[in-house]
Amino acid sequence: MEPAAPLRAALGPLARTGGYYARSWRDYLGSAPNQMPLARPTLALAAEALRDEVVLLGLRARRPLSDPVAFARIHEEVGAALDFYDGRGLLDDPRRFFTAPRRLTGVEVHPVQRGNRSYERLRWGSDYRPLPGEPGGDRWLEYRSTSRGYGLMLRHSEPRPWLVCIHGTEMGRAAIDLALFRAWQLHEQLGLNVVLPVLPMHGPRSKRLPKGAVFPGEDLLDDIHATAQAVWDIRALLGWVRRQQPAAQVGVYGLSLGGFIAALVAGLDGDLTCAILGVPVADLMELLGRHSGLRPDDPRLATIALAAPLGRMISPLSLPPQVPKAGRFIYAGLADQVVHPREQVHRLWEHWGGPDIEWYRGGHAGFFQSRPVQRFVTSALVHSGLVSVGAAPDSAAG
Repeated sequence: MEPAAPLRAALGPLARTGGYYARSWRDYLGSAPNQMPLARPTLALAAEALRDEVVLLGLRARRPLSDPVAFARIHEEVGAALDFYDGRGLLDDPRRFFTAPRRLTGVEVHPVQRGNRSYERLRWGSDYRPLPGEPGGDRWLEYRSTSRGYGLMLRHSEPRPWLVCIHGTEMGRAAIDLALFRAWQLHEQLGLNVVLPVLPMHGPRSKRLPKGAVFPGEDLLDDIHATAQAVWDIRALLGWVRRQQPAAQVGVYGLSLGGFIAALVAGLDGDLTCAILGVPVADLMELLGRHSGLRPDDPRLATIALAAPLGRMISPLSLPPQVPKAGRFIYAGLADQVVHPREQVHRLWEHWGGPDIEWYRGGHAGFFQSRPVQRFVTSALVHSGLVSVGAAPDSAAG
């Protein structure tokens, strides 16, 4: 690396935040019609954008891209995958790519006591398998930690509605997931049974993986298999939940990468009461290209561009939502630099038929401190019918 490169990398977040601030003023002062709300640019909003840029810098440092020579294997695999999926008609009919999972059995439920609160840990065997001959499939099967499913469950002793909360990248750990979803509030104040599954390559499902094996990451076929297994596991878990309480209403709630998975599940499961997507990804391959940090002439960008049809195959933009419109909800940050508001969220909002959406003044992680978001989530649960009006706190249900 040339001597100036570390300095450029360190100053990059400041430069990109400055560009965001300038563009925000241009858009705010312009007269062009825009379906998205325009927030008056402030230093506080710019600080939210800068925080996102620093997070992205850290992610790139922990997940450096392979050199162009090593990337040749990924490029070759993408080409083989295009032939494989196209030959089976899956690029034109993504619903067939997401095959229905088998009945989930052998779920182990272990009680846990933490202070004056108790919950349960779930563990089961995931029977997802890539198709015979599927590119990257043999490598995926070597990731033994992904073959076990894990989750947390906050369950009432009497029948209650269920909400399955799907975490984002860098999550999948009990303390983080319980906090970011405000799971105890959902359970104790709103009266829900809450399940928090762990996505492949996260938390306990990331142990002993090879260096660089992450989701999402540069190994694009790993991203394809991780998405397929995540959707498989969540759908299998939904089936298990419904067998615990056959008459119960069930909803899904996803954050960021989890919003991506939740949106896919909502395009495949016709029995969900609601789907809430927080700062959701819509097109994973586009997101990877945007945040690769590569120069425009870098040949590795050509590999990501080549994979665009694979990205569409696993995108919720390719699946009509099965959840009734009254049960679809989205929230997103106006200053989000991780999941672009227009290129990602707005496209998904349009695809979902323009459902209720909350645009909060903040960056990607700003939802956690946003009172409007907290009120929106509670209101969404009430208006969808998953939570009764009497169960919602007056301060949050408005």
